[in-house]
This record gives sequence, structure tokens and C-alpha cells, in this order.
Amino acid sequence: VDSMGFMLTTENSVDATGCRFLRALLPSDLAGRSKGGQAQNGSVDVLDLLQGWGSGVGTYDDFNTIDWVREKSKDRDRHREISRKRRQSITALLLSVSDAFSGWLLMLLIGLMSGALAGGIDIAAHWLTDLKEGVCLNGFWFNHEHCCWNSKETTFQERHRCPQWKSWAELTVGVTEGASAYVVNYLMYVIWALLFSFLAVFLVRAFAPYACGSGIPEIKTILSGFIIRGYLGKWTLVIKTITLVLAVASGLSLGKEGPLVHVACCCGNIFCHLFTKYRKNEAKRREVLSAASAVGVSVAFGAPIGGVLFSLEEVSYYFPLKTLWRSFFAALVAAFTLRSINPFGNSRLVLFYVEFHTPWHLLELFPFVLLGIFGGLWGALFIRANIAWCRRRKATRLGRYPVLEVAVVSLATAVLAFPNDYTRMSGSELISELFNDCSLLDSSKLCDYGPLAKGGEPAGNLSEGTVGQAERPAGPGVYTAVWQLAMALLFKMAITVVTFGMKVPSGLFIPSMAVGAVAGRLLGIGMEQLAYYHHDWDMFHGWCSPGAHCITPGLYAMLGAAACLGGVTRMTVSLVVIMFELTGGLEYIVPLMAAVMTSKWVADALGREGIYEAHIRLNGYPFLEPKEEFVHKTLATDVMRPRRSDPPLSVVTQDGMTVEELEGLISDTSYSGFPVVVSPESHRLVGFVLRRDLVISIDNARRCQEGIVGVSRVIFTEHTPVEAQGAPPPLNLRAILDLSPLAITDHTPMEITVDIFRKLGLRQCLVTQNGRLLGIITKKDILKHMAQMANRDPDSILFN
Repeated sequence: VDSMGFMLTTENSVDATGCRFLRALLPSDLAGRSKGGQAQNGSVDVLDLLQGWGSGVGTYDDFNTIDWVREKSKDRDRHREISRKRRQSITALLLSVSDAFSGWLLMLLIGLMSGALAGGIDIAAHWLTDLKEGVCLNGFWFNHEHCCWNSKETTFQERHRCPQWKSWAELTVGVTEGASAYVVNYLMYVIWALLFSFLAVFLVRAFAPYACGSGIPEIKTILSGFIIRGYLGKWTLVIKTITLVLAVASGLSLGKEGPLVHVACCCGNIFCHLFTKYRKNEAKRREVLSAASAVGVSVAFGAPIGGVLFSLEEVSYYFPLKTLWRSFFAALVAAFTLRSINPFGNSRLVLFYVEFHTPWHLLELFPFVLLGIFGGLWGALFIRANIAWCRRRKATRLGRYPVLEVAVVSLATAVLAFPNDYTRMSGSELISELFNDCSLLDSSKLCDYGPLAKGGEPAGNLSEGTVGQAERPAGPGVYTAVWQLAMALLFKMAITVVTFGMKVPSGLFIPSMAVGAVAGRLLGIGMEQLAYYHHDWDMFHGWCSPGAHCITPGLYAMLGAAACLGGVTRMTVSLVVIMFELTGGLEYIVPLMAAVMTSKWVADALGREGIYEAHIRLNGYPFLEPKEEFVHKTLATDVMRPRRSDPPLSVVTQDGMTVEELEGLISDTSYSGFPVVVSPESHRLVGFVLRRDLVISIDNARRCQEGIVGVSRVIFTEHTPVEAQGAPPPLNLRAILDLSPLAITDHTPMEITVDIFRKLGLRQCLVTQNGRLLGIITKKDILKHMAQMANRDPDSILFN
């Protein structure tokens, strides 16, 4: 059983019955192979049969990089075979149709499953978040809002209070106000937060260590061709879904949007095992995972189009046009499923959906750009601080006690967050509150404006907390909200640095958006009051007359949220589309673009890496960043191995080694593959063979092919030579030989070599001189060389 929980045939899984079946089909010497590996005179290719039984030939070990060229070639061969057979019978035609339809069916399943899980996560997280403050007497499974929906005793000013909902102070000490009630509610809030966070980190540590964190850095690495077995498995899916609810409900400064991408990719990987063409081809599976990434963002933000663009811009390494269509379909299905579940009860896909109706003015671009500058500065500062903290966690004893770390951070967060209304509420509720455009139905402190005066006359008896559609003076509630938001801004900026990267599921979208939304709302309130008290200034002349509603603080909050998220992640196009889908306002695309682009420019000036790229480098994943340019003038001969001080290159000859010698070479080295040459003297290149394929093929041949012993000759030639009388039969392994390995000359510039590795997704590249093999360059060598050229530690690339 592999780490994803699926039964797989192991290297020793071919039983005696299968071996007898092979012996009945195969000639003893396996003579007469043709160039393509098929036996002549009706004989059968042993490796084809073994591959059909899942022997492991052509698969990859954990923490290895796939060969994109080889995988795409396998898929083309499979497709040609299906096309050839479809004209032979009705059954073959139906199989061809089902093969073509399987991709769309897979997208449907991923969309349905991801949408259902996202809806369940939203409902459960909302309920557990409210459970920290009280319980519903009509049913403990109701959250606060659902509990008071049918109540006939709810007033307009206190719409969230109803007799059916009891706070913990009411249940324990029987009072709703006063010092004793405050202390009881405070203690219960902290206790529930500690309990939820402890359960989250305990489940992650005990059952699925890969369920921690955001998951997007690892998803990017996997989509680039790296294999991390178990990271997208069923146990990771189950534990990540449960612990994500607990982590969000604990009140930690994290979000569920990033982890939802991981959840959707887990669904995609699991469903891939239902379809042969995706189960047996790593490149095809990564096309599915690219679509699943789009699904994750679609259900996280209710933004199907933004999800597709997020997958294309941020996480995908290989994104053909066919994947674009299927991503769009899967995101559509997921959004429809989430809309059918209606987790928030407002017929919307997200909690903070808003609609603005006031047009913006050209002069407002200046504060919009200021928000972009703030977002870029915050993004660069956050990345540096968070990476420094995570590096300290790795290098000190702090990393040995993840449960204690989560408990301490959760305790500090709960103790500091409860006194402030804007830090006590969840991140989504805070963003919803800040995005809100005040109307007559709002009783929030942010909408507590004083009476409006026109021409020196009172506007009438406007009740406290109600407003008209005009600029108005701030009331006491707004001033209270302003200082509380200022304290919340400092708190969120500090606590998010230490929270992201802990051993619980933790997304970064919501905390980053919350920081920007708080800053944007503060700036929006300032601009609004400036327009009210100084409407005669030249900057307001002609477009903000007295009594007019010309400044929307909620719009500033939205732009601040987009700017900070863009500064942290360096997203541009997809972020603008996501925010557009959240607000439904086409007229705000230009301010969004201005804020996001300014944020990216400022952040890039202070550091080229986004938060996900920084964590990839911190963890040492072998990821070739497509956005990073290689500007150094080095040659392939400067990077290839072996170096002058290294031992000679380990090679396999095409017909001069025995089984025993080959097994010795394998046991003495740890390389992933070996070049095959004509002879040790000539070093003329023949091809390349993978270590795993050699191990499995020799093991299967020893058990299933008669006469194969340690002194049997291993040959990679097209025709099997005649052996001397009494000599054991040779073992022909030409079928596993890559006859077209990519090779470059020793004077090839490294900037071209890096582009070849990026665009073809290579694992290794051979270096030749006049047809003679000189050395080899692997993806790890490229990454080490790039780190060395950037004055970083080349040994930080941990995986081989």
C-alpha cells in the first residue's frame, strides 16, 4: 500500500503463476528484438507484459523529478494506439470515446467533491467560531445567525440578540453584562480557542504531517514535476479538511483559501486513480492538478474565472489550452455546487460579497496608489519577517515543539484579540465589515455618523447609526472604530508573521486581505472626513459638492485588501479578476489595477520573490522559477559533473557488463540514472537508462526468465549476440533504454541550458564533445549553480 492509500503492485509482486505464464510466451534467450523493443517472429516483449502488471517500470521514486519528455511521449504512443484500434471494432470505438470523455468526467467529479467539501468547511467553521461566544438553545448545531433567523423578539438595533442564543456568561452565571459576564466570556473564548488549535495540531502531527501549512508552495513544486508521495493522499485530504475547520475556528490569524487549493488538489489526485491514463502518466496527472488548483480558488472566493487565471498565473508549470477549458468547466461545477449548498445563507459564494454604487473620481487615484505603496511595503516586510521566523524555527529548538508553539501563539492571539471587537471576529467577518458600504440598515460602529447639515440647517432627526447617501461628519462610534482598527492593524501585522508556517493548516489570503482592508478603511474614512470638512478645497472642486456622496470607504478597504494580497503573493491579473468577481463592479477595475500594479512594483523593488517562492527556497524544493532570469555568462562545462576533483562518471556499456557488475554499480552509487555508452574507451553516447527501471527489470528477469544469473551479460543492443556454448543467456534491456536523451555540447551557454530545463521539464541533460560523453547536468546542479551565482548557500537544495 503506498502512502496515498492505494493498493499498488510492488517490485516483487509478480507471482510464480505469472512467471510461468511469461516462460510459456517467451523464448529462453529473448532473441530477435527489433529496434522498437518488440520481439520478432511473434515473440513478446517481457517488459511490456510486466508493465501491464504494474511492476513499477517507468515509475518514479519519492522525492524525484519526473521526465516530462518521456511522459508526454508515452501519452502520444497511447493515443496513437487507441486511434489505430478504434477502426477495428465497435468495442474499441467505445473505448476511444470513453477515453476522450474521461477527462471531462474527472473534472466533473473534482468540481462536485471540492464544492461539497468547501461548503461543509464554511458551515462547520462558522458554527465553531460562534461556539466560542455562546450556544443556541434550539439546537447546539445552529450558529448565531441561524439561531436568530426565526426569532420574533429581535430588535433592529440589536438584531444579533435573541432569547434563543445564550452567551456562556448567561448559561453559567446568569448575567449578560458586567465584569463577571465579561470575565466568563473572556475565559470561555480563550479555552475554546486553545482546544480547537490543540486538536488541529495534534491531528496533523499524529495522522497527516503533510496537512500543515498553506500547501501552495508544495503544489507549485509538484506541478513542476517533483514527486512528494502522500502529499495529495486521502489521509491528507481527510485530516486537512477537519483541521482546517478547527484552525479557522480557533481564531488564529490564518485563512482557509490557500488550504482549499490543497484540498481540491487532493480530490483531483485521488480521482485520477479511477482513470488509467491519469493514474499511469505523471504529466497527465499534473494537468488535472492544475485544473484542481483553479477549483480551489473558485470555491474559496466564489470566483471561477479568477480561479482559472490564478492557476495559470501563479501555480501551474505546464498549462496547455485543453487544460484551460477543463479548468474553466471544473471551476464552474465547483462554484455551482457551492452555490447550491449556500453555506452563508445569503445566496452568495463568499461571506464578504459587496456591491458599490458610487463612481470613483480621477483624483482618487492618488490615495489608491498610496494604498498600493502600502501593500507593496507590507508584502516585502512580511515576507522577510516570516522567512526569518521560519528559518529560526528550523534552526533552533523551537521547531522541535510544534504543539507547544501552536498553543502559545493561540493563547497569545485569543488573549489579545478578545478585548477588540475587530480582532475578536473571524477574518472573513472582519473583511465583510470593512468592505461594507454604509446604508440606512447598518448599525455598525463604522456607520455611526452624526446628523447631516445642509446649508446650515439640520437634516432631521436621523437616529444614531443611520446615514443618508451623502458625506457626513463622523460620530462617536466612528471615532471608537478608528482607534480600534488602528490597534487591530498593528496586531494583525505582527501576529500573522509568526502564525503562517506553523504545523496547522494556514492560508495567507484572508490575513493579508484583512491587513489591507483595515488600512484601506482607515484611509477611506480620512478621505471622507476631509471631503466633508474641506469640500471647498481645489482637489474636491467640481466633483464633491456639499451634501454629495463622493467617497466610499468600503472601496478603499477593498483596494487595500487587493494591494496587500498582491504585495505578499505578487499576483496581478488573477487578483484583479478575483476582486472584481467579489464586488461585481466593472467600474472599479481601473483602481484595482492601479493599486495591484503599484503594490507589485514596490514589492519587487524590495525583493523579487513572493511568499510562496520564498517558502519553496526555504524548504529546498527543486523548483525552477519561470519568472527568474539567468543573467550570468557561464557554460555547461562549468556546471556539469564530474568536476576535475570528482571521480569519473559512472556509465553503463551497451554490451560489456554482467548482471553482477551492474548490480554492484547500482549498490555503490545513488544516482537516478546512468548514461549508456558504446565502450569505456570510446565513450560514444548510446542512450540513458533510469536506475529504478534497471533495478526492477533485473529483479523481474532473475525470477521470471530462465538462466539469468550473476554472470549473464546485460546488453542494450538491437540484436542479441550469439553466446558461447554453455554460457548463460544474455539479458536484453534495450526496451528500457532511452535512445534519444537530450544532449548539449560543453560550450552551450548556461542561460540556454536553464531555458531548456524550464521549457522541456528535464530531469537531466548529457554533455558531449564531438559525440563523446563528457558529463551530465541534473536539475539539482542547475539549482545549486543558480544559488551559488546569487550568493546563496548551494547546499540549501535539500532534495535530489
